[in-house]
Amino acid sequence: MAGIKNIEGLTTDQINRELAHGAKFVVFQFTISVLVMTFRRSSDIYFIRSGESRLIKGLPFTLMTFLLGWWGIPWGPIYSIGSLVHNLNGGKDVTQEILNSYNNQESQTATG
Repeated sequence: MAGIKNIEGLTTDQINRELAHGAKFVVFQFTISVLVMTFRRSSDIYFIRSGESRLIKGLPFTLMTFLLGWWGIPWGPIYSIGSLVHNLNGGKDVTQEILNSYNNQESQTATG
């Protein structure tokens, strides 16, 4: 599970235990505008444990969008509002996609 933030030092069993208690894999959006160009991007994948706030983890991306996203016309405000709504709703839950990908890798390793 390389490339996923906040799982450093956790074993697969610990991750599965956290997932059973409500942990999620989440992606946040951010928007940056530079004059006439606007970029809407996704963050890395973050592992959010069951007791952690998805809003707090997404705060850097929300602030970045709030400060830097509005300035491109016309897409800056449009994308910024979308990114802010996305993040204030806790980001996009990609837990099922991660688990499916991991299970596919495991089954290919076992058969290959």
